[in-house]
Amino acid sequence: MNNSSACSQLQPSTVSSVALPIIYILLCIIGLFGNSLSQWVFLTKIGKKTSTHIYLTHLVTANLIVCSSMPFMGLYFWKGFKWDYGPKACGLVNFLGTLSMHVSMFVSLLVLSWIAISRYATLMKKDSVQEITSCYEKIFYGHLLKRFRQPNFARKLCFYIWGVVLGLIFPVIIYYSVVEAMKVEDKNCYTKQIEVGGKFSQIAGLIGTTFMGFSFLIVLISYYSFVSHLRKIRTCTSIMEKDLTYRSVRRHLLVIQILLIVCFLPYSIFKPIFYVLNHTEDCEQLNYLVEIKNILTCLASARSSTDPIIFLLLDKTFKKTLYNLFIKSYG
Repeated sequence: MNNSSACSQLQPSTVSSVALPIIYILLCIIGLFGNSLSQWVFLTKIGKKTSTHIYLTHLVTANLIVCSSMPFMGLYFWKGFKWDYGPKACGLVNFLGTLSMHVSMFVSLLVLSWIAISRYATLMKKDSVQEITSCYEKIFYGHLLKRFRQPNFARKLCFYIWGVVLGLIFPVIIYYSVVEAMKVEDKNCYTKQIEVGGKFSQIAGLIGTTFMGFSFLIVLISYYSFVSHLRKIRTCTSIMEKDLTYRSVRRHLLVIQILLIVCFLPYSIFKPIFYVLNHTEDCEQLNYLVEIKNILTCLASARSSTDPIIFLLLDKTFKKTLYNLFIKSYG
């Protein structure tokens, strides 16, 4: 076994030093193009904006920030193990990449949760006047759920999200970059101290992971509540008239749920495991743990580049607007 100081200098494999930079650059190009186009459509081509469009606008903003940080992340993995640690290249790339990636990731999760609640609120609005809807559901919709469908409430909520997330994460990243990273014993940038962080940032990371699980739970509960509500109204004669609405809402919730499962759930599960196992004195095992963490982080950020495709699948107004633009350009 090697002692912990011997493991301070990590040895990145081809996956970290070659594959991850290439993937980040490709995701950056795809994500910046798709999200810029999406933002242009949402802001200039859609007249009457619903609460969903407002949530999506802020989601796209978070996506653009994630995509803008990807070149920093790619540069770090490409050159980090060659750089000396210092206030210039390594410090700047590490700070900007870490800050923008985490802020945008948490904002995205919150916005996705609000979209799930808003979609469920849409369903409840459709059936709030029916006798089959329970008194509890009427009260729940009347006092809480319907607010998520109000554009003004959606705007305020999204601005609060940005403020709270920045207020919580910015001090942690500052402390990590200025205090913990300065304790690096090795002169290189790509080291255990940089990749693992200190005790304070690890605690903050565990709290953030818990938050991710809570966001996933919100979407899961929204989807389960929808399915349960749909079963109850199957006996109504009017169900055929509203089948399209129900299918649309269910599709929204299901896609969001799949996104969280594929992109965020592996990252959320592995992060606590990583914090427990990174104290190993086995350098080879530590390298594997760090690389798995970085791959799952890349997977989590990849969702930001694929969102425009999801918009095409889920939002009829967005799809129709793009189709009309395409016809005018090439018609």
